Amino acid sequence: MRTVEIAPTFEAWQAAARALLHDAAPPAEVTWREVADAQPPADAPAPAATRVPRQFIELARHAAGTADPARWHVLYAVLFRLVHDSRELLANTRDPDVRRLNGLAAQARREAQQAAGREVLALEQEGGGAAPFVPAGASLDELRAAAARCHGCELYRHATQVVFGRGPADARIVLVGEQPGDQEDLKGAPFVGPAGEVLDRALVEVGIDRQRVYVTNAVKHFSFVERGKRRIHQTPRAPELAACRPWLEAELDLIKPAVLGALGATAARAIFGPEFRLLRQHGQFFATRWSPKTIATLHPSAVLRGQDDAEQARLYAMLRDDLRLMII
Repeated sequence: MRTVEIAPTFEAWQAAARALLHDAAPPAEVTWREVADAQPPADAPAPAATRVPRQFIELARHAAGTADPARWHVLYAVLFRLVHDSRELLANTRDPDVRRLNGLAAQARREAQQAAGREVLALEQEGGGAAPFVPAGASLDELRAAAARCHGCELYRHATQVVFGRGPADARIVLVGEQPGDQEDLKGAPFVGPAGEVLDRALVEVGIDRQRVYVTNAVKHFSFVERGKRRIHQTPRAPELAACRPWLEAELDLIKPAVLGALGATAARAIFGPEFRLLRQHGQFFATRWSPKTIATLHPSAVLRGQDDAEQARLYAMLRDDLRLMII
């Protein structure tokens, strides 16, 4: 039996699991032990990364967030079988290991939602978030200057700068994304990275002049985790969305767009509420307090995440066709 000591994080488990796979260690012969300050052996070689389905990585990251001490064994058991038995294992939802993995991931999501709900409630009761930083009666330029001083949530501590909306104050169309990405954080403008290139291409195809569109995000600071030299995007949590909401509301109240478009599920929930389902309700107009014609579509980054050319083409067509509906 082999005992593996790890810090209770997904990254620590991932590093240990790669080493175990390198040694072809069966899950039944591995015991996992959590140690808060555990460090990998100084003389341990860096094992090569193992290619596994992206779905497994997403499930594993969720499952790692629970407090269940058995989660590390479940993660490694599924990983070992994906590598040595079948890459299609996750499709067998009746498999005991797959069922346990899915159950842990669902448990982690429930726990995260409950914790986020408590944070949002506390934020509302205490009158926190961005509200104290938003000047009353301000113009867009004044809002942008004030946002640079916003400490309404913890994201400002690690981001390079605030990324406020850009575009004319009389814009007929407003597009709202999720949050700035890595390039947006560095350049201080929304949608100037790879996702922005996809958006620009789609806007050109449907005949919308981006210079006449106001583009912003539901959250104004980049939320990320560092992995080596890379900064990996993290979806903003409900408390961060709630904290930043006063900035978005101030922008929309000033512009009063004829058409308001939400790009992606996070922006759609920020505008329509938590019950909105993007894939089922995209491309449909609804009336909101900011615009009688409010619509949601994919975030351009979803196109880039397509697993192959065919899927990327399908997702791009969905984005483009939904944007075309805004020309009315």
